[in-house]
Amino acid sequence: MADRYLHLTGTAPGRFLTRRLGLPRPTPLLRWSPETPRLDGALLHLTAGVPAVAGVAEVLDRVGLPVVGGSGRADRTAAIVLDATGVATAAGLGDVYAALHPVVRSLAPGGRVVVLGTVPSPADHHQAAAQQALEGFVRSLAKEIGRGSTVQLVRVPGGGGGTAEAAESTLRFLLSPRSAYVSGQVIEITAEAPGPGPVADPLTDPAAPLAGRTALVTGAARGIGAAVASVLARDGARVIALDVPGVREELARTADRLGATALPLDITAPDAAERIAAAAPDGLGVLVHNAGITRDRRLANMPAGHWASVIEVNLDSVLRTTDELLKSGALTRGGRIVATASIAGIAGNTGQTNYAASKAGIIGLVRSLGPRAATDHGVTVNAVAPGFIETRMTAAVPLFIREAGRRLNSLSQGGLPVDVAEAVAWFARPDSAAVNGQVLRVCGQSLLGA
Repeated sequence: MADRYLHLTGTAPGRFLTRRLGLPRPTPLLRWSPETPRLDGALLHLTAGVPAVAGVAEVLDRVGLPVVGGSGRADRTAAIVLDATGVATAAGLGDVYAALHPVVRSLAPGGRVVVLGTVPSPADHHQAAAQQALEGFVRSLAKEIGRGSTVQLVRVPGGGGGTAEAAESTLRFLLSPRSAYVSGQVIEITAEAPGPGPVADPLTDPAAPLAGRTALVTGAARGIGAAVASVLARDGARVIALDVPGVREELARTADRLGATALPLDITAPDAAERIAAAAPDGLGVLVHNAGITRDRRLANMPAGHWASVIEVNLDSVLRTTDELLKSGALTRGGRIVATASIAGIAGNTGQTNYAASKAGIIGLVRSLGPRAATDHGVTVNAVAPGFIETRMTAAVPLFIREAGRRLNSLSQGGLPVDVAEAVAWFARPDSAAVNGQVLRVCGQSLLGA
């Protein structure tokens, strides 16, 4: 559904009116397309303190933007990366201020700021305080930077042998138009998991990073699921699009459009995992758990069937099929599991105790299973947590509630299904092995929740 307010604020009368009334003035977001595959301008690389990890400059040289150092100046600054991995004291936070204060206004509309930090140390409370302070700094800067720009914190492995190389796929995503609706997030990069055989595979074709992999997407007939299937197909995956038999015709249209395989199947069926494995005889490289339902009522008025059906579809079927596909080896080593959580699972929502419980359960699944799945199976497990996304479901929301949902985030607008899909595709990449057990909010930095 069109966002008429966003269109209005792009006109001269709209700009005058919103300025006089102090109303939100959202900036249209730059999203990836073949015509705009990267940000327009240079990347400014800054440092606060003495870097604690190696290879940051080398990684930034490979992300696709011309890099200038702290002493250089660019005509148009598309992105700023501040290496704050060496900040270990409260006094050292002054270097963060000194580095960004003079340049943050020079960031172009739709620009990107990424602060690199390290994991707070349980053995050094001064370092832990300084590094945790970066989280509050980033979340606040993201709320004030405006003009469609975003700010993130990426924690890279520190210590004696720390290197930024594991963060390369993450930096490519965050410093590109693909991350347009992701802001105020903290992403923790892990060292590659132990266990036999590789977890990460080299990219044979950067333009088609998923070439040679089979990806299954549940709930793929329409909305976010269809967008995920489309982006994974764009990135070279052989896609199996799964949805309930009741939407068979719509599922077939989506699959035909993408050159994908349609799999009409109720994900709650007892033999769902077996039938998924049969549809991918060479194994699954990517499993996207996107299917979900809502049955909203306040708890005091909620029938038992509403509770049970939401938990069954949104959580129990995810747990069951994941366990069976891992156990059978249908998910190949180097595989990726991406599940769909929700802002409702983080902040809660009136009338959605069942839905919020199911989506919070997905977060628990990811955080617990991620490290063990990487060790035992060579598979990473992550989740996206969408906020207000413009879909058929949100179009049916009453006008004033819909407008509030659109504006209650730092970007003052709703996201698009493709925003969620781009985040899923980043998690799914072969070179994203060091991104594991993460829950990424795709919400424009919603003002609800943590």
